[in-house]
Amino acid sequence: MRYLRRKALFYLVAVWAAVTLNFLIPRLIKGNPVDAVLAKTQNMTPMSPDARRALELQFGVTDDPLWQQYLGYLGNLLRGEFGLSVSYYPTPVSKVLSQSLPWTVVMVGVATVLSVLLGITLGMLAGWRRGTWLDALVPTTTFLAAIPYFWLALVLLYLLGGILGWFPLNSGYSYETTIGFNWPFLRSAIYHAVLPAASIVLASVAGWLLGMRNMMVSTMAEDYVLTAEAKGLRPRRIMIQYAARNAVLPSVAGFAITLGFVVSGSIATEIVFSYPGVGMTLVAAVANADYPLLQGIFLVISLAVLGANFVVDLLYAVIDPRTRQAG
Repeated sequence: MRYLRRKALFYLVAVWAAVTLNFLIPRLIKGNPVDAVLAKTQNMTPMSPDARRALELQFGVTDDPLWQQYLGYLGNLLRGEFGLSVSYYPTPVSKVLSQSLPWTVVMVGVATVLSVLLGITLGMLAGWRRGTWLDALVPTTTFLAAIPYFWLALVLLYLLGGILGWFPLNSGYSYETTIGFNWPFLRSAIYHAVLPAASIVLASVAGWLLGMRNMMVSTMAEDYVLTAEAKGLRPRRIMIQYAARNAVLPSVAGFAITLGFVVSGSIATEIVFSYPGVGMTLVAAVANADYPLLQGIFLVISLAVLGANFVVDLLYAVIDPRTRQAG
């Protein structure tokens, strides 16, 4: 319980710091959302002072003291209100995020979990049977990892989508279907996600494989593994319960960080495939100086990273009891 309390207190402080920085940073930047909206309509009829004031109230631009703005910001966060998006004006930021998040979480999340499971499993087997044909996977996958994400995505798109016509070239679903929990839409969404997800898996599996393989080789030289072999335990039990259980710990920590950044999307992949996820939304927000939307995206990413790290810290304590004793 002491370990749990310390971790919970640490992450509560980290959440408060992330929320406060997310409030302060946009206010340190010159300009405001109203200026961004007016810049997009500069060739139209000039806006009257009353209309500008009404627009400022919509975006929450006030002359109130900073502490009052901060309290109002916290209150809006508790109600799930992030303001209005400049890029998609007058759509609220919360609605823009709710429309783009599921696409990224499902596609990038599934691809990340698959690449981690595949990389760790292959790395475990390659380390256990080093010197065999399984070890030959290492240079092959390392070659794939050396190829930039967007380049691998472009190659797959050209070969499998353009030449062979096996997969669609863009979008996240067929526009002939109706969005919702119906089989034609779900089938279309899965079909459109296969190629982007495959490019992520192929580009990232090598890192997990190589890290796990090297840790397995190092762990197998430990005394407790040699003792287990001397006692005549089954090789499968030694590999999983003695060697892999300890070798996987660094990968678990890396997985926590990777899982947290899932919500930020794989920006290059989403751009190549015109996939309607958070990555595309983030690019649109940067291009339009959409500070409310950027603020909402960064806050979601921060909370996702902290939440994923907290969950993995708890799992770490279960996997490695020494962590609880040290805490």
